[in-house]
Amino acid sequence: MNSLFDLTGRVALVTGSSRGIGNALARALADAGATVVLNGINPERLKAAEAAMAADYAPGRVHSIAFDVTSDAEAARGITWVEEHVGPLEILVNNAGIQHRVPLLELDVKDWERVISTDLTSAFLVGREAARHMIPRGRGKIINICSVQTDLARPTIAPYVAAKGGLRNLTRAMTAEWAGSGLQINGIAPGYIHTEMTQNLVDDEKFNAWILGRTPAHRWGTVEDLAGPAVWLASSGSDFVNGQTIFIDGGMTVVV
Repeated sequence: MNSLFDLTGRVALVTGSSRGIGNALARALADAGATVVLNGINPERLKAAEAAMAADYAPGRVHSIAFDVTSDAEAARGITWVEEHVGPLEILVNNAGIQHRVPLLELDVKDWERVISTDLTSAFLVGREAARHMIPRGRGKIINICSVQTDLARPTIAPYVAAKGGLRNLTRAMTAEWAGSGLQINGIAPGYIHTEMTQNLVDDEKFNAWILGRTPAHRWGTVEDLAGPAVWLASSGSDFVNGQTIFIDGGMTVVV
């Protein structure tokens, strides 16, 4: 049974993985045997993340490549580097994303476009470049990191809500075009996950109480909660799963 989820020998790229959820997902894939490539836009932070992770695995298991996921030319450069310097890319996790909190009536169009570009367009650009290599080989896994905001909305985060809703349908569109070539494209939609980037929300007593009351599991999610689903979607155990978005939210999206 374990062989279904064994990623030994497979090369995985996780965008936006110098910290937070992306870094945790990269570690989960490495723990399952994958050779992982970290990505970020800040070279210094990325190299530090690579060094920290590499210390826990055999030599050659952890790499990094800095490139801007919102640029088609940079996406092509990044994927080509992975193919030429690490090996055939079999697993792509589109995790890069940002947030911008401001009411719609006060939202500058440049901030709208920045969030859409980072959270949605990047998955198209990097996913397309990965697929150019995966399709001729007849295999590949693409995992798009969505959010409970794929289905829900809150005030002041309209660009993020729009981007994550679009990412779910991009996952379906990729499936419609690429599943016949042997690729599986799916999404993971985390609920509210406790990370260093959400610590200020956890520390907000009112917001924290709302999360605990709104979530049937009565707790915040952890990055460890995302590890199993990510490994499953990256593995042979999910070879007939396609175009799905798996919500990992403690039940938040199924209750009113």
